[in-house]
Amino acid sequence: MSEVKKTSIGGQAVIEGVMMRGPYKTCVSVRKPNGEITTKITENKVKGGFRKIPIIRGIFGFVNSMVIGINALMFSAQFYEEDGSPKEESEKEVSNEKSDNIAKDKEEKNEKKEESGELSGFALFFTLVTSLALSIGLFFVLPNLIAGLIVPNTTISGDQVVISEVETTNAVINSIQSGELSGELLLASSGDTVKNKKSGDIVIANTVNNRKNNVLYNVIESVVKVVIFIGYLVLVSQMKDIKRVFEYHGAEHKTIFCYEHGEELTVDNVKKYKRFHPRCGTSFLLFVIVISIIVYSIVGRHPNLLINVLIRLALLPLIAGVSYEIIRFAGKHTENKCIAWLNKPGMWLQRLTTREPDDSQIECAISSLKAVIPDDEKADLW
Repeated sequence: MSEVKKTSIGGQAVIEGVMMRGPYKTCVSVRKPNGEITTKITENKVKGGFRKIPIIRGIFGFVNSMVIGINALMFSAQFYEEDGSPKEESEKEVSNEKSDNIAKDKEEKNEKKEESGELSGFALFFTLVTSLALSIGLFFVLPNLIAGLIVPNTTISGDQVVISEVETTNAVINSIQSGELSGELLLASSGDTVKNKKSGDIVIANTVNNRKNNVLYNVIESVVKVVIFIGYLVLVSQMKDIKRVFEYHGAEHKTIFCYEHGEELTVDNVKKYKRFHPRCGTSFLLFVIVISIIVYSIVGRHPNLLINVLIRLALLPLIAGVSYEIIRFAGKHTENKCIAWLNKPGMWLQRLTTREPDDSQIECAISSLKAVIPDDEKADLW
């Protein structure tokens, strides 16, 4: 058997379809209500030199994936009502002649939409803002509130140091730098640094015990995020429409597996492969959580909830960039036992986010993948 190829081609399930993104093209294939598969193919923007810089490329990739994913979802949604039913159903009771005219007009409109296929600037902005607001509330504000209740801020319970003169102030600062005192010195009433204090002020040392509390706080915060995320997946997976999206997600994985194994892209060949893929974006989300625990523990937390959330949001691009580099490395060494072990949580989570697809869903995934496979076999190597 030939060596298994690791492709950089990735995808996403959409409403009754699959989006695939190759090195040069992106394709969205959707199964229309009449059973036909419609596709929208776009050329990928040329990557600038700065997008080859480690960590920076992960930040740009994260944002770009969000925009492309939302546009793909909106393209697929235009063929269906909000409840997931085909838009054509509303015309069934119309007379045959009138129904034919309406269908013809609608088909022409859909064709125009397919040609443009882009979400309007305002709609995209509104969708992104709404999604970000919900995400911030669920995955930043709420976990911080819960973690704060379990692990109260103990900065003011550290070692008290009385500053009697300027030299003492400098001595305290030197003690921090030399490691005799761990953390930063804070004034209990305001949180200002010791450098701004006057002779006679009392400052509080954020000691090793408080640093440990910061780690515990961040672990609890992250556990709450995971619980919310998994709970959300369990709830939405009970919805009929979401089940079908997860089936298309499984079709995407199986199709890429078939391509990586060098087999012809047919329904029968694709059906043989597993629906769990080690380079799925689900694993990326789990790595983000793990990296965030480390970064946030190093930075510490601010006693003000709003400022604390803002600091976390500001660090998110850095965390996404570092996580991307880890995923990129792990993807090249999936045979390594340690890497395989680290991938297990992501593989397990795919039991929630993927389901076994039917033949028609696999056909849609194959259609999308074929459109983005480059002529140069090496162009899409991971």
